[in-house]
Amino acid sequence: MPVSPLRTAKFLVVAYAVLSVLTVAAIAVLSSVAPSLVTPQAWVRGVIVAATSVLTFVFARRAQQGGGRALLRLRIVLVVILVALGGVVLFLALPAWMVVEQAVCGVLLLVAAVLAFRASPVPANGP
Repeated sequence: MPVSPLRTAKFLVVAYAVLSVLTVAAIAVLSSVAPSLVTPQAWVRGVIVAATSVLTFVFARRAQQGGGRALLRLRIVLVVILVALGGVVLFLALPAWMVVEQAVCGVLLLVAAVLAFRASPVPANGP
Protein backbone atom coordinates (compact mmCIF):
# COMPACT_ATOMS: atom_id res chain seq x y z
CA MET A 1 0.00 0.00 0.00
CA PRO A 2 1.46 3.40 -0.94
CA VAL A 3 2.27 5.88 1.82
CA SER A 4 -0.09 8.85 1.88
CA PRO A 5 1.32 12.34 1.34
CA LEU A 6 -0.06 13.43 4.70
CA ARG A 7 1.69 10.59 6.51
CA THR A 8 4.99 11.63 4.95
CA ALA A 9 4.28 15.28 5.74
CA LYS A 10 3.60 14.35 9.36
CA PHE A 11 6.89 12.44 9.50
CA LEU A 12 8.73 15.53 8.19
CA VAL A 13 6.99 17.72 10.78
CA VAL A 14 8.09 15.27 13.49
CA ALA A 15 11.67 15.54 12.23
CA TYR A 16 11.33 19.35 12.35
CA ALA A 17 10.00 19.17 15.92
CA VAL A 18 12.79 16.88 17.07
CA LEU A 19 15.42 19.09 15.46
CA SER A 20 13.86 22.17 17.04
CA VAL A 21 13.87 20.68 20.55
CA LEU A 22 17.44 19.46 20.09
CA THR A 23 18.40 22.97 19.02
CA VAL A 24 17.10 24.41 22.30
CA ALA A 25 19.12 21.77 24.15
CA ALA A 26 22.20 22.71 22.11
CA ILE A 27 21.65 26.38 22.91
CA ALA A 28 21.50 25.55 26.61
CA VAL A 29 24.69 23.50 26.48
CA LEU A 30 26.55 26.01 24.32
CA SER A 31 25.55 28.83 26.67
CA SER A 32 27.66 27.11 29.31
CA VAL A 33 30.59 25.74 27.33
CA ALA A 34 30.89 28.17 24.41
CA PRO A 35 28.81 31.31 25.06
CA SER A 36 30.26 33.03 22.00
CA LEU A 37 28.23 30.60 19.86
CA VAL A 38 24.89 31.68 21.36
CA THR A 39 23.11 35.01 21.06
CA PRO A 40 19.96 36.29 22.75
CA GLN A 41 18.28 36.06 19.34
CA ALA A 42 19.19 32.37 19.19
CA TRP A 43 17.47 31.76 22.53
CA VAL A 44 14.31 33.57 21.48
CA ARG A 45 14.18 31.99 18.04
CA GLY A 46 14.99 28.51 19.35
CA VAL A 47 12.26 28.54 21.97
CA ILE A 48 9.65 29.98 19.58
CA VAL A 49 10.49 27.41 16.89
CA ALA A 50 10.36 24.52 19.36
CA ALA A 51 6.97 25.66 20.68
CA THR A 52 5.48 26.16 17.22
CA SER A 53 6.86 22.82 16.06
CA VAL A 54 4.69 21.06 18.64
CA LEU A 55 1.65 22.96 17.41
CA THR A 56 2.54 22.11 13.81
CA PHE A 57 2.76 18.44 14.76
CA VAL A 58 -0.72 18.57 16.29
CA PHE A 59 -2.09 20.06 13.06
CA ALA A 60 -0.28 17.45 10.94
CA ARG A 61 -1.59 14.59 13.08
CA ARG A 62 -5.16 15.90 12.86
CA ALA A 63 -4.87 16.44 9.11
CA GLN A 64 -3.68 12.88 8.63
CA GLN A 65 -6.58 11.58 10.74
CA GLY A 66 -9.09 13.34 8.55
CA GLY A 67 -10.99 16.46 7.82
CA GLY A 68 -10.56 19.28 5.37
CA ARG A 69 -10.39 21.94 8.10
CA ALA A 70 -7.41 20.25 9.75
CA LEU A 71 -5.65 20.06 6.41
CA LEU A 72 -6.40 23.72 5.76
CA ARG A 73 -4.94 24.69 9.15
CA LEU A 74 -1.81 22.64 8.45
CA ARG A 75 -1.37 24.27 5.05
CA ILE A 76 -1.74 27.77 6.52
CA VAL A 77 0.66 27.10 9.39
CA LEU A 78 3.29 25.61 7.08
CA VAL A 79 3.19 28.62 4.75
CA VAL A 80 3.36 31.10 7.65
CA ILE A 81 6.29 29.26 9.25
CA LEU A 82 8.14 29.06 5.93
CA VAL A 83 7.77 32.80 5.38
CA ALA A 84 8.92 33.47 8.95
CA LEU A 85 11.88 31.11 8.54
CA GLY A 86 12.94 32.88 5.36
CA GLY A 87 12.77 36.25 7.06
CA VAL A 88 14.68 35.03 10.09
CA VAL A 89 17.47 33.47 8.06
CA LEU A 90 17.83 36.59 5.93
CA PHE A 91 17.42 39.34 8.52
CA LEU A 92 18.12 38.04 12.04
CA ALA A 93 21.66 37.87 13.38
CA LEU A 94 21.98 34.23 14.34
CA PRO A 95 25.10 32.14 14.86
CA ALA A 96 26.17 30.36 11.67
CA TRP A 97 25.38 26.93 13.08
CA MET A 98 21.83 28.03 13.78
CA VAL A 99 21.38 29.50 10.29
CA VAL A 100 22.23 26.03 8.96
CA GLU A 101 19.76 24.44 11.40
CA GLN A 102 17.04 26.88 10.33
CA ALA A 103 17.77 26.13 6.66
CA VAL A 104 17.39 22.39 7.35
CA CYS A 105 14.08 23.11 9.13
CA GLY A 106 13.02 25.12 6.10
CA VAL A 107 13.73 22.25 3.72
CA LEU A 108 11.81 19.80 5.91
CA LEU A 109 8.83 22.14 6.09
CA LEU A 110 8.95 23.03 2.40
CA VAL A 111 8.66 19.37 1.43
CA ALA A 112 5.92 18.89 4.04
CA ALA A 113 4.06 21.89 2.60
CA VAL A 114 4.32 20.57 -0.96
CA LEU A 115 2.92 17.23 0.23
CA ALA A 116 0.16 18.91 2.25
CA PHE A 117 -0.92 20.96 -0.76
CA ARG A 118 -0.93 17.88 -2.98
CA ALA A 119 -2.94 15.82 -0.48
CA SER A 120 -6.67 15.38 -0.66
CA PRO A 121 -8.69 15.77 2.53
CA VAL A 122 -9.16 12.44 4.28
CA PRO A 123 -12.72 11.68 5.40
CA ALA A 124 -13.02 12.12 9.16
CA ASN A 125 -13.17 8.91 11.19
CA GLY A 126 -16.02 8.41 13.59
CA PRO A 127 -18.77 10.83 14.64
